[in-house]
Amino acid sequence: MSSAAPTARFASFAEFYPFYLGEHRNIVCRRLHFIGSTGVLLLLGWAMYSGNPWWLLALPLLGYGFAWVGHFFFENNKPATFSYPLWSFLGDWVMYKDIWTRRLPF
Repeated sequence: MSSAAPTARFASFAEFYPFYLGEHRNIVCRRLHFIGSTGVLLLLGWAMYSGNPWWLLALPLLGYGFAWVGHFFFENNKPATFSYPLWSFLGDWVMYKDIWTRRLPF
């Protein structure tokens, strides 16, 4: 398990993101993040299309559920969300973009 998260302090997201990527070295973990994020976007689209805001309640379960399975069972570390919730949320979407643009392997 990573011990850097509780003691590390970052002055900017640019400093945080390399740490974030280091917490996502396992390809299965990254894939689970990608699947969860894609599911979040699809569910958000469905909630808007259907006009039923109750679907929005499932967004955190879908997004974090896949990610946390990746961390606990494949990465064997504690999700950065617990120590850096906002930067971790942003990191998820930057990593998602980096996978789509092939800066990171899927």
